[in-house]
Amino acid sequence: MEQLSYTVAAITKSEFDVETTPEFSRPDAQFGDYTTNVAMQLAKPVGQNPRAIAEKIAEKLAESGEYESVEVAGPGFINITLKSEALLHLVRAEPKAFYSGKKIVLEYSCPNAFKELHTGHLYNTVFGDIMSRLLLVGGAQLHRTSFGGDVGLHVAKCLWGMRVELGGEDPTKLEEFNNKNAFERASWISAAYVRGASAYEDSEDSKAEIDDLNKTIYGYHDTNDHESPLAQIYWTTRQWSYDYFEAFYALIEVAPLRYYPESTTAPVGLKVVREQLAKGNLKESEGAVVFEGDESQHLHTRVFITSKGLPTYETKDIGVIWLEREEYGFDHRYLITGNDQKDYMRVVFAAAETFSPELAGTMTHMTNGTVRFGDGKKMSSRLGNVTRGLDVVEAVREKVRELVQDESLVNDVTIGAIKYAFARYRLGGDIAFDLDETVSLQGNSGPYLQYAHARARRILEKVENPTSPTTVRTEDRALVRKLGEYREVIELSTQELAPHHICNYLFELAQEFNRYYEKNKVVGSDHELHRAGIVALYADTLRAGLMILGIVAPEKM
Repeated sequence: MEQLSYTVAAITKSEFDVETTPEFSRPDAQFGDYTTNVAMQLAKPVGQNPRAIAEKIAEKLAESGEYESVEVAGPGFINITLKSEALLHLVRAEPKAFYSGKKIVLEYSCPNAFKELHTGHLYNTVFGDIMSRLLLVGGAQLHRTSFGGDVGLHVAKCLWGMRVELGGEDPTKLEEFNNKNAFERASWISAAYVRGASAYEDSEDSKAEIDDLNKTIYGYHDTNDHESPLAQIYWTTRQWSYDYFEAFYALIEVAPLRYYPESTTAPVGLKVVREQLAKGNLKESEGAVVFEGDESQHLHTRVFITSKGLPTYETKDIGVIWLEREEYGFDHRYLITGNDQKDYMRVVFAAAETFSPELAGTMTHMTNGTVRFGDGKKMSSRLGNVTRGLDVVEAVREKVRELVQDESLVNDVTIGAIKYAFARYRLGGDIAFDLDETVSLQGNSGPYLQYAHARARRILEKVENPTSPTTVRTEDRALVRKLGEYREVIELSTQELAPHHICNYLFELAQEFNRYYEKNKVVGSDHELHRAGIVALYADTLRAGLMILGIVAPEKM
């Protein structure tokens, strides 16, 4: 498309003395391989009928002999059909590296210690991992990070609940968990949190105890207390949370993340906030330190240090930005959170850019919607009825076992189904998670594409030494044309950080292959080696696309 755009721009300059940047798109196959409406855009500045302009451009394009055909349609569309060599060149072309040389931080997942990862974390983590793959395909020097609370009120609620569960502050009682795995320990921690969260709302005495405990936990970090009984319980169970994060990421097969705990970012943020208070970029209000918002810019006033002297989430977020910049020297920083964080992060980014103006334009906040199940409900960890990420994985796994007889394939198909179910939606909207659609061999799903790949490999097993195609026969054209769109789709997905384009393309590609295979015998035909070469290009393209989505393409299924 770039070469076509350059060529047509040169023609319009030569013939009409007009500077333009023609845009090309992919029309329906019956109209050719590329089309442009540049003639209609030129009609007014040139002062001619767009059809006449299109015919002149088409004439000049045809003179080059580089295209199979150049035709004018309708009021002035120029439709171009490529030669076989050009079609095959597109199939083998590499996507552009849009982020080459760029240092990029991508922050996502962001679970809190002392809590289990729920379905929102599962979605955010899977999507973030796929986005990181897109950035790597784009040539980025990528750093994956995560940020969460190991201090704060939720930790105090949890530790209060642990104290009740253990019948006191005896750290040796944790030894009964020595034979438990990371997920079992996390489940116990979560139950303790629910107990503490309920007590905080139901009892004023418990609320006061938990508020005091909150200050105590910050003190463990300030004084490096690892010896007092409750501190030992805190440090041990905090490590259990970290072990659980690692186990969960391994379970869903995503890359590990550099985790910034709030206990590390809070001191950095506090230092920055106090410096900015002295500079007048923050103000004191009733004993607290606040960033005054501007309603005209949809920025509301936020507290950065409470009247009790404790850092808020805002200050901790400033701390993580400063630490990521110091550690990685990023050119750009992407952050993925839930939609409910939009207004909050708008203020944090505005504050950060006020504190350090060179950050302006280097940070992008992207948000995901809520995963909703059949009843449409959004779960709550505070109430203890949250759908855990682990529960979703296990539900999908059981459904996959009904579909796949080979137990060795169950895990790959399970994880593929989940990743594809999340990747095929544009980021921002809610996800309607339907178990039957997620695990299906009939529709637009991960298992369907995994099966499509395995089916193609099974065909290739029956052919010795398929040849790489050097020409495109008439019956091949529609499939080869679709294969040639792969690079464009990857470039679009990379630029927009939108994997749903890849999902849509792979599904359409598989359907195109089905049409081809129904009409064209491969094994045992007069054109066996040539057609097997086409099948190999198709299978390799499917595998490459699935790999970007983090999905295994099985050889058999």
